[in-house]
Amino acid sequence: MGGGRMYDYKFINARIVDGTGNPWFRGEIGVKDGKIVSVSKNLEGESLHVIDAEHQIVCPGFIDVHTHDDLAVISNPDHEPKLFQGVTSEVLANCGFGCAPVNKLTRKQLLQYISPVLGTYSREWGWKSFKEYVSVLSERSTSMNLVSQVAHGAVRIAVMGFESRPATSQEIEEMKALVEEAMQAGAIGLSLGLLYAPGCYADRAELIALSKVAARYGGILNCHMRAEGDSLLESMNEVFDIAEAAEIPLHISHLKLIGVNNWGKIHHALEWIESKKAQGLDVTCDIYTYTAGSSTLMSILPSWVSEGGVEKALMRLSNPKQRAKIKNDMGRSVKGWDNFVEMLGWDRVVVSAVNGEANTNKAIEGMNFLEIAEHRKQEPVECLMDLLLEEQGCVTMILHQMSEEDVKAVLRSDYSMIGSDGLPLSSEKIHPRHFGTFPRLLSKYVRDEKVMPLQQAIRKMTSFSAQRFGFKRRGIVQEGYFADLVVFNEQEIRDRATFEKPRQYPDGIKYVMVNGRLVARHNHKTAERPGVFVPLQYKCC
Repeated sequence: MGGGRMYDYKFINARIVDGTGNPWFRGEIGVKDGKIVSVSKNLEGESLHVIDAEHQIVCPGFIDVHTHDDLAVISNPDHEPKLFQGVTSEVLANCGFGCAPVNKLTRKQLLQYISPVLGTYSREWGWKSFKEYVSVLSERSTSMNLVSQVAHGAVRIAVMGFESRPATSQEIEEMKALVEEAMQAGAIGLSLGLLYAPGCYADRAELIALSKVAARYGGILNCHMRAEGDSLLESMNEVFDIAEAAEIPLHISHLKLIGVNNWGKIHHALEWIESKKAQGLDVTCDIYTYTAGSSTLMSILPSWVSEGGVEKALMRLSNPKQRAKIKNDMGRSVKGWDNFVEMLGWDRVVVSAVNGEANTNKAIEGMNFLEIAEHRKQEPVECLMDLLLEEQGCVTMILHQMSEEDVKAVLRSDYSMIGSDGLPLSSEKIHPRHFGTFPRLLSKYVRDEKVMPLQQAIRKMTSFSAQRFGFKRRGIVQEGYFADLVVFNEQEIRDRATFEKPRQYPDGIKYVMVNGRLVARHNHKTAERPGVFVPLQYKCC
């Protein structure tokens, strides 16, 4: 960079952690036309704007590899809960939940399926195909960069609704065509939600066939496995088999081991991943920085209850004989099904969101089912079924399900990266990870508990994630890369969101830059929305 050239931004007095895994170094960063154009100890030249980092950390913007913000980034393009954590890029359509493609005949089923996880969008949807959804994302000014997978749940609903059976050869061909259309429109891969209906009804032939389509375009297979508790290893074997048969890179969503009796055994799963990697399978995983998860309350029921969709499930919940069968199943172990209640207890199942704002059940948000049952003078299982009926199936829960040591073990692994798995709901009692995942890693697990060094944590949130999910020329502080940058104070950074008060922004994030434009300073949003949709650059056939 010559002496007379003008930068748009210059970061001075910086401790640069470049995202590669190397330790920090002192330096300055020059930004011009959306990109990093110079990194050196002392930059020559003037700048329109100078940001004095005051010897704080400057690093690449964080990448949230596991989100459910498919509608949230459209309804709230500023997206402060993630932006104020230092997140500059997101991966959409995880766990098989997505809002495209849409079949008008099954649209209502799709909406009922996604709303406890993706939230709602009050306006008329301006898309039916995945390509049209991508066009909405591309045309909408947002604060951060986006990539999207194509969600198997949405694909299957478009073709089969909630049919609880293997797909016919014709239906598989129809689903393959929808996956191919999505890959051609820029999807980075296929996401599965094998715990949830209708994904749990898919057999090996269907899953391999669809995965092969994604593989042909250079995509990834991202799996929420069928079970993450007593049957974890069997579920891992299933997704390993699918990935190997389809010859596709595999990513395991939120790797964990659920159940009090299973705590401390995650090393078996980690050893198996390492063994598969040694055999040549390209496999990675993500994890959130909490011992509690969050999902739709419907998923706590045996999978047969959801056959035919939410409306059919509600009919079963109203039928005395079916209620008795549900009660019986939830009191015992059923092979291949994670019985969360049996593994955890009712006291670890918390209602985090109910349907609608003007709702008498809002008062139970934040209460566990023992507390709710006592309040309502019912058995917990009866309380569960009645609540789902009252809320038309649209209830979200928090499960206190993992051990701290297991979380740390996955965090330390070389093949894990960070995903919030946050749910962008309107409830006041949502899981705090939507507001705190990334600062929590840096404060609790890096600074306070020293689970890993700072440079390793930042690599997991930046270059490693960018490489895995198709964010080309992002995730590293290097000349020629896009200027997605975060400035934070290593001693001040901390998550403030709690289970009691989850809607609190973190401390310590000073500046956030996306594509060379400043989008946030000191937890205040600027007017800039420079985010872009990043399509997969595929080579097919």
